[in-house]
Amino acid sequence: MSIFHNSTSPTFLLTGVPGLEWAHAWISIPFCCLYVTAFSGNTLILFMVLTEPSLHEPMYYFLSMLSTTDIALCFSTLVTVLGIFWLNAREISFNACLSQMFFIHLFTFMESSVLLAMAFDRFVAISHPLRYAAILTHARIAQIGLAVVTRGTVILMPLVLLLKRLSFCHNRVLHHSYCFHPDVMKLSCSDTKINSAFGLTAIISTAGVDSIFILLSYVLIIRSVLSIASPEERKKAFSTCISHITAVLIFYIPLISLSFVHRFGKHAPPYVPTLIANIYLLIPPVMNPIIYSVKTKKIQKAVLKLICSKESNF
Repeated sequence: MSIFHNSTSPTFLLTGVPGLEWAHAWISIPFCCLYVTAFSGNTLILFMVLTEPSLHEPMYYFLSMLSTTDIALCFSTLVTVLGIFWLNAREISFNACLSQMFFIHLFTFMESSVLLAMAFDRFVAISHPLRYAAILTHARIAQIGLAVVTRGTVILMPLVLLLKRLSFCHNRVLHHSYCFHPDVMKLSCSDTKINSAFGLTAIISTAGVDSIFILLSYVLIIRSVLSIASPEERKKAFSTCISHITAVLIFYIPLISLSFVHRFGKHAPPYVPTLIANIYLLIPPVMNPIIYSVKTKKIQKAVLKLICSKESNF
């Protein structure tokens, strides 16, 4: 059995949709639609927040962070995914694979952190409305943004360095159209117990911890809302959280599902992890701008204002 040491820079082969290679050109059409929707929707959100003064509030600054993360996450997979579907360009070098893996996991961890920050924003807005502006100042929001990037980078760097020490066997076929840590790790001939333990620790210390604090935030939010005497005010307070709760669900459910499939789904059909992986990376960036545009009146008004201003110019 041939073994590739990290010094020889092995080349991996990415995979499209197993068993449907003949239909890759057709499968690329919905993928292109999803990418276009994700890029256009999140770019519109960013443009609205930057140009509309009524959206210069903490909630929308965090939403712009979420949109930025979603755009970056889409960019990190775009080249390899469409390269496979259009050109059958499956080969990727070890270093390129590590770089892509780093950015995919970084933006995933960042999205989890931003969702936690948005939960904190909702808690402060509902539980301490009079102190909302004093607590979430521009400087504090910038500090939270910096902490989100720093946290993800610090957790991921050892993960990448641990992979570089491994040797890889002749089997070099990955199960996704992008590089995913558990997928790359499984191809190694070396002992990967440390890598596996550190990978699990990274997931627990980011998405796991974040989900617990998000849940705690909503327990406190519910307690605060139930103390409000007016039923109308209760309904109004709850309605401000619907978009965020939906965004949390469409992010965490595919993430948890993909992690379980990789660790415990050895006998699952080959298309199952592929399907979940694509949902995990594409559905949140596609759905987040739609959810916030539909459920947030200020964004709806900003979009209508933009459309009306464009029409008046003609």
